[in-house]
Amino acid sequence: MEINRFEVRRQAFHICLGLAIIILLINNILNSLILFIILIIGIIISILSKKFKIPVIYFFLKIFERKDILKTFPGKGTISFLVGCLLVLQLFERDIALASIMILTFGDSVSHLFGWYFGRKKHPLNCLKSIEGNIAGSITGFLGAMLFINPLSAFLASFGAMTAEAVELKMNNKIIDDNIIVPLVAGTILYLMRIYL
Repeated sequence: MEINRFEVRRQAFHICLGLAIIILLINNILNSLILFIILIIGIIISILSKKFKIPVIYFFLKIFERKDILKTFPGKGTISFLVGCLLVLQLFERDIALASIMILTFGDSVSHLFGWYFGRKKHPLNCLKSIEGNIAGSITGFLGAMLFINPLSAFLASFGAMTAEAVELKMNNKIIDDNIIVPLVAGTILYLMRIYL
């Protein structure tokens, strides 16, 4: 299959963004307040980008954003990624939040790319996704999460989050971005395991 350079670029950016957030959080350079401020600035830039071609911002949007999203919600993927990270940082203990962000960073990106190139069997929960991509995402999310939590918890959180990623949840007839769903499901599974197991 021909390599879709655009999708590879998008997923590489997704991984780099997640790793940068993790590294900054671990080194106490980034916290919830700073992330919230960055999110607000990102939303303002997104609103302005719908009307104006802001020089450097527009260049990056053209490289990493899908054309249909560029017209309706520039920077949607990055903004939803930041929302997902901020939510888990606010809702869960630090190790759970970091593990959830790792599952989002690696699981979501790898599942998309692996499914795109190697997927043969359609996922029973979503015909646009593949079983192979889901398994690859679960494995890489699990490996990343193990840096912060025990292997069993990492496996169950990654598997659960990647299963949820395959489902299209809607609110007001709009699909909720998986950048929000994946870390919240991972964090919730880890939280419940910590309380009840």
